[in-house]
Amino acid sequence: MMESPLLRPLLLFSLYISFFACFRVASLTNASTVNVGTAISQHFREAPEFYNSPHCPSISDEDTDADDENYICSDNAVNVAMTLDAAYIRGSMAAILSVLQHSSCPQNIIFHFVASASVNESLLRATLSASFPYLKFQVYHFDDSAVAGLISTSIRSALDCPLNYARSYLANILPLCVRKVVYLDSDLVLVDDIAKLAATPLGDDSVLAAPEYCNANFTAYFTPTFWSNPSLSSTFANRKPCYFNTGVMVIDLDRWRAGDYTTKIEEWMELQKRMRIYELGSLPPFLLVFAGNIAPVDHRWNQHGLGGDNFRGLCRDLHPGPVVFASRGRGDEKVADLASFPLLKRL
Repeated sequence: MMESPLLRPLLLFSLYISFFACFRVASLTNASTVNVGTAISQHFREAPEFYNSPHCPSISDEDTDADDENYICSDNAVNVAMTLDAAYIRGSMAAILSVLQHSSCPQNIIFHFVASASVNESLLRATLSASFPYLKFQVYHFDDSAVAGLISTSIRSALDCPLNYARSYLANILPLCVRKVVYLDSDLVLVDDIAKLAATPLGDDSVLAAPEYCNANFTAYFTPTFWSNPSLSSTFANRKPCYFNTGVMVIDLDRWRAGDYTTKIEEWMELQKRMRIYELGSLPPFLLVFAGNIAPVDHRWNQHGLGGDNFRGLCRDLHPGPVVFASRGRGDEKVADLASFPLLKRL
């Protein structure tokens, strides 16, 4: 039977998700495997080494040891922050591979992984190093107890995980010399050069850039209690607030630190404990602090809402030039039409 031209890119995408992200079968299995104990029992293939293009700037001085951590502070480094959870390690490995695979300067990428302080860091490091021996990365402990008391129950228990709130503390966790970082959720696949995303202009005073969706019903993200309280609803006065995706962000850490935005987010979380003003997890505090005051990220960097159901016709239409696919960690990606996805055809 002749293969449909539409089926070919769809199959490529399905294979990429099932083989690399591999949410239901062991991912990247081959002769070079690692079993790092009960916390992480998956097996992963060793990835090839990825090299810089000739035009890439150096991120280390000539007299600096290649293993020296000083490259983290280089202005030429592309700093990428992600959370790292043993339960979702397969998605993280796929995300890392996709970032490296599509970068023109992969040796300039520094990964900053934030993990719960309760996990065995050596196991995480062993897993990463076995699959990516040449990866430049740091693992940072996130103290769950520091935020656990601020978390209110949400409509989905998965949203209540303390690690979901780590993005609010990046400015405190990462070294002070890291001035800008690209934050990515750990359940996505990137299919373009992350340096382009990192170069998103933030303007004169924006703290972060993210994909905005102004057609979304913004009022639905907060409760009637919030909107009926004049002192609370006036939070958005003189702003044009829009929903934005906190899973793909470019953050100016210098501006974040100067404005003490972690404290501002915590203050809204403390209020939420006293009176319920929203139902979702870590997103609403970000909206309360930043909505209407962020720089836009081109929508091609975020294929919004792929967690639908193609069989029942519940998928959103795709926009052209996709760069990031988010799986929401459930393995239920359904894509109706990938004809406009030229980048995927190179995979």
